[in-house]
Amino acid sequence: MQEWIQKHLTELAIKGKSSKTIDAYRIDLMQFHKYIQEAWPDLSITQISATQIRGFLVWLSQKQDGNRTLSRKLSALASWFRFLKIHGVINEDPMRKIRRPKFEKKLPKFFSEKDMETLLRIPDTDNPLGIRNRAMLEILYSCGLRLMELSGMRLMDVDHRKKLIRVTGKGNKQRIIPIGETALKALDEYLKIRPSLVKDYSSDKIFLTYTGKDFDPRQLYQILGRYIDLIAKDKGFSPHTIRHSFATHLLARGADIRAIQEMLGHSELSATEIYTHLSLEDIKAAYEKGHPRSGE
Repeated sequence: MQEWIQKHLTELAIKGKSSKTIDAYRIDLMQFHKYIQEAWPDLSITQISATQIRGFLVWLSQKQDGNRTLSRKLSALASWFRFLKIHGVINEDPMRKIRRPKFEKKLPKFFSEKDMETLLRIPDTDNPLGIRNRAMLEILYSCGLRLMELSGMRLMDVDHRKKLIRVTGKGNKQRIIPIGETALKALDEYLKIRPSLVKDYSSDKIFLTYTGKDFDPRQLYQILGRYIDLIAKDKGFSPHTIRHSFATHLLARGADIRAIQEMLGHSELSATEIYTHLSLEDIKAAYEKGHPRSGE
């Protein structure tokens, strides 16, 4: 089993799946392997059926894994068994007999427009790192980027004249996103001082550390998270909340949901539709607060 799990993960990498997805699949599939070894030690890979998968789900439930976690693990198994069938290892896909558990979608948290404005004013633009950090926050909010996308931006990815940026997202898929005037201005201010950060070994990534090296998403999370903690420490907000805020504010102001889907880089519209629920909640709250007959 371990050999075929590794072969599957290798193929996913070749096809461009993100390292985060591959790591999650590795954990889930090795957990399934562990369960089979313990509960069905003499079972071969060709003998695995829906019975063992249902047993795995019961085993996970006893560990108090929620339906969302179970669904993710089933996605990993479904991908693996499809791979096994395509390569002739098994004749029938046991996942065909497995029903996915239903789960409630958690509504993502987001900043109010007022709090977002406060956050963007926090960095001290009297020093180079403050100018850099302000530009990063402005771009995250203006374009709805993931941290990995922000860290990967290169100088050639910005079209200042057309006010567009090119972003490389999950699976190395590229998309073009408009960038707002305020964010572009903050970026231009940073680019003026960027040469002071550049060293002989620096790359053409837009944002550099104070030592002239590339950022990785974890570093950005720590740096930008400090600003967020100043205004929302008790709310569980993170830099990714800025991405949620971008989508929510656009939708609330009448932007087309498919346009938001394109800007976020969602392959499925269902991933974007969560923000529809957020917007409707806002509308309902505003109605109940402001309409004179809302309580009748």
